[in-house]
Amino acid sequence: MSIATKPVRYEHGGVAFEAFAAWDDTSDATRPIVLVASTVMGRSRFEEGKARSLAELGYVGVAIDLYGVDKWTTDMEKARVWMDALNADRGLLRDRLLAALQAARDSGAPADPARVAAIGFCFGGKCVLDLARSGADVAGVASFHGLYDAPPFPHGDIKAKILVLHGWDDPLDPPETVLGLARELTEAGADWQINSYGHTVHAFTNPAREGMYNPDSDRRSWLAMRNFLEELFG
Repeated sequence: MSIATKPVRYEHGGVAFEAFAAWDDTSDATRPIVLVASTVMGRSRFEEGKARSLAELGYVGVAIDLYGVDKWTTDMEKARVWMDALNADRGLLRDRLLAALQAARDSGAPADPARVAAIGFCFGGKCVLDLARSGADVAGVASFHGLYDAPPFPHGDIKAKILVLHGWDDPLDPPETVLGLARELTEAGADWQINSYGHTVHAFTNPAREGMYNPDSDRRSWLAMRNFLEELFG
């Protein structure tokens, strides 16, 4: 196996963005696209690593950029300001997600633009739920330790199947918010499932988050995602 990568540059609303695409270039066959939405830190090596892992599974993995190319940082406080701005304007967040989706479809990678899913981590988990809420034409989304508050406006017809991978002891999403998400998705008529992992807090997939990473829940949730993608795409 040989993993090829390329930057995917595009503009939206006068802002330049750069996604990161990865795929196995030993085959010319077209394959599904899986977007990777980032944590609070924005597109980083963590998301690029997930895109590479997806490429090894036979997908085109695309780590998307929601802040812009002039907003890449390792400073948590700077990143939090940019995240908070999108949290305060969920319409702008939705539009950036849709622009990233179109850029991935137009990336030039050996991908089938009709077969797309998305995964996301922490803030990215909220992002992929919002992508589904937008009514975007994607097969499914998987939210890893995401945030579940709905945007303050009606959502579209949810076409995507939804998988939520949740740490039961996550202080950012106590049980009442998980139940609230379940009610929201049920009322929307969505095809949804929630997997909750005991003794597991926020950011459980990220080895860099000391005291939060849970290797068992990381492994179990990634396997659940793999099964979900196989259900979507065969």
